[in-house]
Amino acid sequence: MKSLTLELNGAKITCDVEPRETLADFLRERCRLTATHLGCEHGACGACTVAVDGQATRSCLRLAIMCDGRSVQTLEGLEDDSTMEVLRRHFHQSHGVQCGFCTPGMLMMARDILLRMHDPDVETVRSQLSGQICRCTGYSGIVTAIVAAGRELGRAGQAKGVRESGIQVTAIAAVPAKVDD
Repeated sequence: MKSLTLELNGAKITCDVEPRETLADFLRERCRLTATHLGCEHGACGACTVAVDGQATRSCLRLAIMCDGRSVQTLEGLEDDSTMEVLRRHFHQSHGVQCGFCTPGMLMMARDILLRMHDPDVETVRSQLSGQICRCTGYSGIVTAIVAAGRELGRAGQAKGVRESGIQVTAIAAVPAKVDD
């Protein structure tokens, strides 16, 4: 066992972890933060996306011990986040949710996109979501929601912590360019 100290959703925690325990397993099993979903466990689907030091990160690929001394934020920790509140509303209004399995990872990635970019267009959002898989919605509602949230936040000047640079999650799966309705 190794000692791990990190800031999790704003609270400092210290505990022992197995050296090979993934961040996703740590969050779900030890911390009971179950919005972090496990889909592929290969980093290809994005269901496990969380923020580590403010960067979108696949928690199934990162060992928990690699987060020692870092800040980890899950969807549960963003309940009062103004950007997330706007995103949730637009996901609901645009029917960006169907079965809900991908939704936590989509919301975390959507927030990351909006914190890095002001008012992203449809093509930019599709490109940025290329590493997130949704098997139900066809992406149309999700893309519409993110673009609408970006416009609203951009007009209101509310996108907190907008950063000009950052590590982009590697695109693995392509989002269809056009979806038949």
